[in-house]
Amino acid sequence: MGLVSLLINIFNYIGIVAFAASGAFKAYEKNLDILGGIVLGSSVALAGGIIRDVLIGVFPPTNIVYLPYPVTAIVASLAAYVFYPCISRYRNALMYADAIGLGTFSAVGAEVAAEHGLNVLGVVLMAAVTAAGGGVVRDVLAGEIPTIFRRDIYATVAVLGGAIYLVFRSMLGSETAVLATAIIIVITRFIIIMRGLDRAYVTIHLSPYKPARDVKNVRHDVNPHSR
Repeated sequence: MGLVSLLINIFNYIGIVAFAASGAFKAYEKNLDILGGIVLGSSVALAGGIIRDVLIGVFPPTNIVYLPYPVTAIVASLAAYVFYPCISRYRNALMYADAIGLGTFSAVGAEVAAEHGLNVLGVVLMAAVTAAGGGVVRDVLAGEIPTIFRRDIYATVAVLGGAIYLVFRSMLGSETAVLATAIIIVITRFIIIMRGLDRAYVTIHLSPYKPARDVKNVRHDVNPHSR
């Protein structure tokens, strides 16, 4: 295994562990049992790649047949759930590990899509699905509106990874393009985390939101003696 492949592999496993931990944390905070922790954790780590493979016709999906991936996800989920009180205090560190996973999953998703002959749009979408799809599954299983639908900057960075990969692929070749894309997306995500930009996002409403008037205030507008 060459240096580039080794680095991609290391980044990939860091991402699996970080994603799995985020799912297990969600399960713990939702008072799910340990099985729920494993299911949610594994979903975040593996579901994005599984959805990608199903969409492009890879059967059975790589994240199922390549045993080290599900085993790593299950072990990481179990550890994160059991040791939640100790590990949860290091959430900031996990956010940076998550950023490594985001960059790597985005780049790998783009590579797989390109190798299967998808067009530009398909490559960009598969990059986003691979990187963010697991988080959507986690939130749905936890009974929440997926985070990427409320704060879109996470998925946007994944989409950017697909576009960057396509540019680098023609200049550097597939494998080097994966590593270069992953590094750029990781750095981008690091900057977003450090500057708190993920808390300040832009969304568009077709009409301005007007909160409903408080019931008590409405009652004050009515003559209490009227019939």
